[in-house]
Amino acid sequence: MTATWEHTTAGLLRLPSGRLVRGRGLSRPLPQGPQPTFALYLLGHRPPTVAWEHRWLRWPDFGLPSDRTTTADALREAWARAEAERVEIACAGGYGRTGTALACLAVLDGVPNHQAVAYVRAHYTPRAVETPWQHRFVSRFR
Repeated sequence: MTATWEHTTAGLLRLPSGRLVRGRGLSRPLPQGPQPTFALYLLGHRPPTVAWEHRWLRWPDFGLPSDRTTTADALREAWARAEAERVEIACAGGYGRTGTALACLAVLDGVPNHQAVAYVRAHYTPRAVETPWQHRFVSRFR
């Protein structure tokens, strides 16, 4: 089964491979259109209950993930699932943590680490990746 994000463009990042991943801020209403089939929620506290499969990564606002190994594994899972599923990455605002995670997905998709933040800022939002340590996290992501 191939799940697509047709009928919506809000917050979509198209990776070079063609995979689509929706980034969003949980502080805003759920966009109209299809729901995700899988999501990663990057928050310092447990996320709200949702009807789709999801993983919570403890990741404080303006900071870095608490467990980098678990985060790397979850990002690899999200990237792999985005080939055939509707994947969503979200934090409270949809910029810093979400942008950092999306830049890591871009690295997994073949974008060089030193270009991944610029790629996400050009194709998702110019506000993506808010802090120097988030930028450094992307530059060292493998």
